[in-house]
Amino acid sequence: MKRIIVAGAGHGGLATAALLSRNGFDVTVYEKNSRTELGYDWTDIFAPGALKVAGVPMPPKDKFSYKENMTFYSPNCKKGLVQNVPEDQLEIKMERKDIYDLLVSNAESAGVKFVFDCKVKKPLLLGNRVVGIETENGDVYADLVIDACGIDSPVRKNLPQYIPIEKEDGVFSRFYVYRAFYNKACEEPAKDVYKVYMIPQGKLGIGWVASEEDYTDVLIGRFEPLSDEEIETSLEAMKKENPRLGDKIVRGGQRVTIPVRQPLGVLVADGYAAIGDSAFMTVPVIGSGIANSLKAARILADAVIADKDGAFSLESLWKYQTEFYKKLGSGLAGLACVKLLLAKLKGSELDYMFETGVLTADDLTIGADSTSLTSILSGVSVSDLINKVKNVVKDKELLKKILQTGERMVAATAVVAAMPKKPTASSVARWAKQYNNCFKI
Repeated sequence: MKRIIVAGAGHGGLATAALLSRNGFDVTVYEKNSRTELGYDWTDIFAPGALKVAGVPMPPKDKFSYKENMTFYSPNCKKGLVQNVPEDQLEIKMERKDIYDLLVSNAESAGVKFVFDCKVKKPLLLGNRVVGIETENGDVYADLVIDACGIDSPVRKNLPQYIPIEKEDGVFSRFYVYRAFYNKACEEPAKDVYKVYMIPQGKLGIGWVASEEDYTDVLIGRFEPLSDEEIETSLEAMKKENPRLGDKIVRGGQRVTIPVRQPLGVLVADGYAAIGDSAFMTVPVIGSGIANSLKAARILADAVIADKDGAFSLESLWKYQTEFYKKLGSGLAGLACVKLLLAKLKGSELDYMFETGVLTADDLTIGADSTSLTSILSGVSVSDLINKVKNVVKDKELLKKILQTGERMVAATAVVAAMPKKPTASSVARWAKQYNNCFKI
């Protein structure tokens, strides 16, 4: 029986572990936290259809609700655009800890073994092949290591340089987030239940205030680490616009780092496969990655099961690489180009886009299941696009930024399409360099 290690209890890793265990593999998950410490003390959203793809049962009805439409505000707060997500595409909202309980319970029922409170330190290698992991409790060997350790994975970061997998993540690749649930300061009904502020107080990033029945959900996000002073200043500004926002933290109050970049160029090597945040599988413009990780779990599991010889080599795992990019990665790479544009916009330029109709509510109906511009802009007519261009042309600097983004997207799409069909160490290294160059600024 082939032995598989899942390093870290990421969402995608847990779903892959269950699928493989049900297909006769000996699977063990090594996780630095205890089971009760998995997940942040807040809610998260994702497309429920991803659970079915990954073979995970739907949670009980009392464990989730449906997400409200968001209202996006321009930097000057003069214009708000309200999403209109179709009812059949609504995402569900769950407690993070309940999501983990669902995934861990599903894996346990499939026969997956868990070793909690065990920190993964680095990969073990024999020649060019990953053959296991070093943990704080000793070395563990396996036929395949699935890396689900997250954005700062010690497995990915400690791979040798001759394996062409990115070890670091680049500029504008991380979003530094503070999130907390605050008490209600008054019973005044909220005008918009879920407000999202773009470039708030002139700071590159976003903020949101979501008015729940028993609390107010606050998020402050920046491309640079947040200081205590900046958090306090942002909270005071939010209180002026949102009287319900109180001063007492009910839950949360944590700072986390979220990947918001293109997917990892190369996902596999001999004896190794990355998934979830370890492979930067979030939607780059919003940072949500649960649905993509669950879908990737099915793709990875299918590739492993199809490897009848159990070689788990670069060549045999390449099916995971190509299928991921065909179904998810190519579109996410395009959205990463849009994220780089948003990261370079001035507040006044974004105000202009809101006020002239360059950006509309439909354009901002981006969900955790959106994987490409095509899926987001599918309802936009040719005449609408022409009118957008006419508006943009009036602002020459903005037009230049948009055209550069278009060129970047074309280049990224072309490179992804040219991915090697039959990988070799040299062809993969050359391709990875071309891919990563598409996102340099």
